[in-house]
Amino acid sequence: MKILVAPDKFKGTLDSKSVAKSIITGIKEVNPDLETILCPIADGGDDTINVVLANKTGRKMLTNVTGPLNKPLGSYFAIFTERDKKVGLIEMAAASGLSLVPERKRNPLKTTTFGTGELIKTALNSNCRKIIIGLGGSATCDGGTGMAQALGVRFLDKRGKTVGLGGKSLLDIHTIDIGNLDKRIKSRKIIAACDVDNPLYGPRGAAKVYAGQKGAGVVQINQLEQGLVHLSNLIKEQLGIDVSQLEGGGAAGGLGAGLVAFLQAKIVPGFEVVSKLIDLKNKIKKADLIITGEGKLDEQSLSGKAPIALAKMALSLDKPVGFIVGQLGEGWQKARKYAIKIISLASLVEGANMASLEIGGNMNLGQLRGKIATENAAKFIKMASHELIKDIL
Repeated sequence: MKILVAPDKFKGTLDSKSVAKSIITGIKEVNPDLETILCPIADGGDDTINVVLANKTGRKMLTNVTGPLNKPLGSYFAIFTERDKKVGLIEMAAASGLSLVPERKRNPLKTTTFGTGELIKTALNSNCRKIIIGLGGSATCDGGTGMAQALGVRFLDKRGKTVGLGGKSLLDIHTIDIGNLDKRIKSRKIIAACDVDNPLYGPRGAAKVYAGQKGAGVVQINQLEQGLVHLSNLIKEQLGIDVSQLEGGGAAGGLGAGLVAFLQAKIVPGFEVVSKLIDLKNKIKKADLIITGEGKLDEQSLSGKAPIALAKMALSLDKPVGFIVGQLGEGWQKARKYAIKIISLASLVEGANMASLEIGGNMNLGQLRGKIATENAAKFIKMASHELIKDIL
């Protein structure tokens, strides 16, 4: 039996390669003769560059940008060649990501995508003819205005003065001036690799669904929602582009919509982009079983996230799929139709020997299970791998 081990990252715990290695260790402990193929996956979020460069010849480029809190930040992007032309691969999370902001300072009214725009500019300076921007893991909700400002777009208030950075400034915008937009953009192909299909605003929009996860309270969420609606109206009135209900427009706090409006980007599902770059479909065809997973399986997982997208691809090729996930969230049951078995690390904690694990603090049972699963992720991933393989063989 040939097993393709293709998990996404367990966010905040292990990157996708480490998860895959732990799964393979567990498989080999059950049966050393089983053939395994290590193939970490991503869908445009953080870790995308590492996944792609593990499968393509290219290099990671280091550079300095403006971080999400408007302070200097060391960052990176990647360059590889496709049909003799340079391609730039950017993770917006490497410049404007939530992981870059201490929890106490998270506030999407203040955070900016300016650094993401600087990464795009650096890719242009490196003569990249095609630029792919992964939109996962953002700390922002500025509609991509910071990104656009870094590339020459001006957002002016009623007095003709440039507005500040961050989501708090969206309602101050009166005029969008694209006259100084970097001229090279017109001759480049810009792809927004998106891991969700949420629109810019509304009940499923950037503010209502995601701003709370980035540090916003109820009042701030409503302010951001109003700002995104206002920005969308201005884009339609002044640029003639309707991004209001664009699928993926709400990704990365509206950066998806901003890339379309200001850079004429094309939004493509992140899994589709990455799977082609790593030749995933052919790898699935050669396997007898696929094992995938992520940190949390819930209803959002069905909106373009890599593991479900992979499972759909595998099932279309009549290949069985098993899931190993950190936790099960609301709506996870909808994923059952894609998998022969789903195992969560949190559920394995119930049967674990607590004395062998380092735990502490005053927590309820649910919190304790989550803490144990997170801090001992590699150990529990191997246990889950044992269980999955024993059930299937």
